[in-house]
Parts: sequence; structure tokens; C-alpha cells
Amino acid sequence: MLNAVQIVHTDVLGPIKPFRAEVADTDSLSQLMLDTARWLNSRGSSQWEGLLSGQDSHNMTEAVKRGDVFAFREEGKSEWAGMMILQWNPSAWDHRLWGNEDGLLEEAVYIHRVVVNRAYAGTGLGSAMLKWAETGASYPGKKWLRLDCIASNEALNRFYPACGYRFVREADGFHLYDLPLSAS
Repeated sequence: MLNAVQIVHTDVLGPIKPFRAEVADTDSLSQLMLDTARWLNSRGSSQWEGLLSGQDSHNMTEAVKRGDVFAFREEGKSEWAGMMILQWNPSAWDHRLWGNEDGLLEEAVYIHRVVVNRAYAGTGLGSAMLKWAETGASYPGKKWLRLDCIASNEALNRFYPACGYRFVREADGFHLYDLPLSAS
């Protein structure tokens, strides 16, 4: 059964449009994540290093089957410009980092694996994808978008607040961010 996230508009950035990933897209999107992990590693980052040793903590195959993976590309082109996971139900990872002291754990959609193809780096696609997640999709019954990133990645920890996300706290070496969803 697909998660309840629905695409309500397809304006992302110029000709780039959002698509809910299909099973046939799994290998190419997994390759995009792996390429990004290699690039991060080449820059001295340990972020996503598990992917380099074959560990897929977000289980891309199952995430695609659940309808959690949204990918972005120019219409008519086969190359993916970017992707993200919009996870309807919090994972064990989300439970561990966020806890549920505030009672909001189930009221959020969790953003994971925000990836921009290096060919599209510097175009504003990353911020456009996050803006699309905020305004281009609907999340019936959900009130928040939440994401996390490794605390040592200074660039991302400047990027997310610049995209409107509020720093909540640090947990286990990760910074937690959220964004309230507008009532529809």
C-alpha cells in the first residue's frame, strides 16, 4: 500500500518535475545515492559511508514499494536530477533520534536521503526540492516535516535553516530540524 503523500503540483525548478518512484527506478536511484556517497567520501565526509560498504539503512527497495521515494528529473529525460525519501511512518532511526516526548512523532513526515545529482549542483535544485516537499505535496493528517543531518556537516547545517527549517536540537551527533506544514 502506498503512503498517503500526494503530488499536488509539479513546479520544482524549470523543466524539472517530481515523480513518485516506481520499482523499475530502484536501481538507478540507488546508483544516484551511491554516487553521492562516493562524492561525499571524496570530500572527507563520513556521511552515508554505510552505502559504500553495501549497507542501505533506508532499504531503498522497500521505500520505493511503500511509495516513500520521490525523484526529480526533466520530463522526457532518463537521468535523475535528484531524489528524496518522504517517509510517512517514523523509522526506528526516527524514533531513536526524535523520541516522542512532544507527542508529535506520528504527526510528521520524515525526510531522508535528499540527493542532488552532481550534474545539477549549484542550480538551486536542493532548495527547490525541499520547497516542493513543503508546498508541492499534501500530507493528510500530518503537521510537520522533519529531517536530520550529521552535526559535523557545516554546509548542511547552514542550508536547512536557509530553507526555512527550524533547528530543534542535537541528538546522538545529529542535528534535528522541522518545518510546520500549512493547514490545508
